[in-house]
Amino acid sequence: MAENLGWPFTDLDECFMTREGSIPAYIQSHGYVGYAKTNLLIYKDVMRSTATPSVVALSSGFLTYPHIVYQECPTLLSEIESDKFLILLLPSFELESCVDIIVRRQLSRPYLQRNAMREDKNIRERFPKFMSMKCSRFLSCDAPEIIASQIEDFVLNLVQKKG
Repeated sequence: MAENLGWPFTDLDECFMTREGSIPAYIQSHGYVGYAKTNLLIYKDVMRSTATPSVVALSSGFLTYPHIVYQECPTLLSEIESDKFLILLLPSFELESCVDIIVRRQLSRPYLQRNAMREDKNIRERFPKFMSMKCSRFLSCDAPEIIASQIEDFVLNLVQKKG
């Protein structure tokens, strides 16, 4: 999608791993709040260094971090959430289906070293937050090209309205 739009693409997890190494190892040594704070700082650096429209993939928990993480910049969460270009991808808008699919996806990512029970708990806690966010939502269960095309159309429509 970013390529089709001619926009740069940044995956925040990749940025984190490039700067800090393994996510699970970082969480083990610094705790989840430490990881979240560092990830937030990396996000801010990425956004500061991006002068043009871009696509930034955030981790699944980024907008659901504990409030203590956002105390250092209380308006950031609100700014991110109110961005009309913020798009939330979910495999389903129904809890049980969403949990099943995300848990399988998370367990397939070797760099996360997750366990099914913890992932299930995380998604169940995050799901209500995801569904209450004031942003556009797209289902991520179709082929990536289809999803990208739908989001491209959405973004281009917003850009046309803005211009």
